[in-house]
Amino acid sequence: MIKPPLPVDETQRLMCLHSLRILDTAPEERFDRITRMAQRYFGVDICLISLVDSDRQWFKSKQGLDACETSREISFCGHAILGSEIFIVEDASDDSRFADNPLVTGEPNIRFYAGCPVRGPMGHRIGTLCLIHPEPRELTAEDQTTLRDFAAMVEDELILISQMSVDELTGLSNRRGFNAISSHILPLCRRLGTPAEILFFDLDGFKQVNDQLGHEAGDELLGRFARLLTKCFRSADVIARLGGDEFVVLMAGSDSGSATALERLDCMARSTGSEEDDLLRWSVGRVDFDADRHASVDELLADADCRMYEHKQKKQKLANEVGWSV
Repeated sequence: MIKPPLPVDETQRLMCLHSLRILDTAPEERFDRITRMAQRYFGVDICLISLVDSDRQWFKSKQGLDACETSREISFCGHAILGSEIFIVEDASDDSRFADNPLVTGEPNIRFYAGCPVRGPMGHRIGTLCLIHPEPRELTAEDQTTLRDFAAMVEDELILISQMSVDELTGLSNRRGFNAISSHILPLCRRLGTPAEILFFDLDGFKQVNDQLGHEAGDELLGRFARLLTKCFRSADVIARLGGDEFVVLMAGSDSGSATALERLDCMARSTGSEEDDLLRWSVGRVDFDADRHASVDELLADADCRMYEHKQKKQKLANEVGWSV
């Protein structure tokens, strides 16, 4: 058996895959519809939408197979994502790369395999739409064209997922994307006892910027703040724009270092001394995740929102005393 080598764009490929937040999610009819149609059209026992993670292949949709995932080392799809063409194995028992593969010598007794690479929104091959059968088969040129059409349908759905969970203006996760990510992270923190914290940001004086300078200036300010958050927090932190001028950062791990990140954020925001620096001000509420008190991400957000509002009130009180505005 030959293990599939890593693609040359492995790091970027995995980033693209994980940015979709689709791994380990529930089955969806829009994907199951595609695998059902492909299974019927080609007359195969098994049809899968397989997403190739760092050490496993996970099935977003599956027809004719009970398993939810297998090791990447024994996967056919790990080979299929290495190129842009359909990867075809007409008889795995007669192929030196796969003859002693446990998926060939045991269940599901693969003989025929055809996998069409599926690209994520960023263009990287993150998985396949694949056909599997326990008897040797061939795939005609017409069949290959049809398989590509089915794979293109999968890619279209992935693009929709990306668009639905990303804020168009800033490129950050939107509220939907943040809720989806948090619904995975917080239960994991709860189960493992891993600390987590959330920072809730609200831009000060943003309405006045829109009213006095126009919405284009307001959009530029939102974009600038989003870029600063991305630079100042870790790549592992979940950064999102919830809507309007509200942003949130979810940090997990014992070394989250929110204080350092906030100091860096303030320093970078004031680095040029420009008029833009004067416009960009914010209030922030920080809350540690408490598994006993925060049963859901909504409760955690509400708690952080209250802390943010308290911070804004304190700033307003101080500003009133010295004749400033917040």
